[in-house]
Amino acid sequence: MKSFKNHLSLVIALLSILFSMQIFIVADRSIEAYKVNLANNYSVIIVSQKNIKEKDILSINKMIESSSELSADNVIKRLNSGINTKNIELLKLSLPKFYKLQLSKYPTPMQIKKIKKDLLNTRNIIKVEDFSHSHDTTYKLLLLFKNVVFLFSLVVFVVTTLLIFKELRIWQFNHSERMSIMRLFGAPVWLRSAVLFRLAIVDAIIASILAFIIFSYVSSLSLVKDYFSNLGIDVVVFDIVNDSALLFSSATALSILLASLIVIGHKEEV
Repeated sequence: MKSFKNHLSLVIALLSILFSMQIFIVADRSIEAYKVNLANNYSVIIVSQKNIKEKDILSINKMIESSSELSADNVIKRLNSGINTKNIELLKLSLPKFYKLQLSKYPTPMQIKKIKKDLLNTRNIIKVEDFSHSHDTTYKLLLLFKNVVFLFSLVVFVVTTLLIFKELRIWQFNHSERMSIMRLFGAPVWLRSAVLFRLAIVDAIIASILAFIIFSYVSSLSLVKDYFSNLGIDVVVFDIVNDSALLFSSATALSILLASLIVIGHKEEV
């Protein structure tokens, strides 16, 4: 019963770490997917005195992916109050040219400033509207959300790692007599601590299997899919191959590392 409790404590602790890791991974993927969605809907408007070829606009900054000229017809329709056709055509000629620029990715505030500076330094471009206020607010919110999730994951990782270390130390103290007897018979350190490493590796495997089952189930829920669909993004909640390998290797490496530290510490005390 006591052995079962030791296993259960370690498995739950490792599972908590894997859970926090996967939460951060999903949050990071969500933010990147949302950035792509924002980039598709975000644009910069420029006003030019003359026509500018698209290739010339694209050469201004490498983040500019495409450009399209905005028709002046809508503006003229609003101003049109009995203006004859000839005057409308003259008005079209006198109006500046408006261009809508699409970017290759959602920019940072510094990148927005650089793009605006490059555009304003270009001949014939007289005004740039980058919607920087709303952009900066959105970007800072995304960054804040990512930092909060990272901090949460880090706290869980540190606290749980200390808990695992304590559990392994307790196991070592419970088996110190058996290990001392083996030492008297000349057993090497790795052999005396074999059961400790086996405990750590077995629990890491169990935690990884449980994490695989839980995350596979969660990723298949229609509720989760509908949530991301409502946000307008497509996120892989759990990549069966890559995420499983990452979680398993992380759990195993952490368990072996903590067990090794305990063995080294015990060796120094002897």
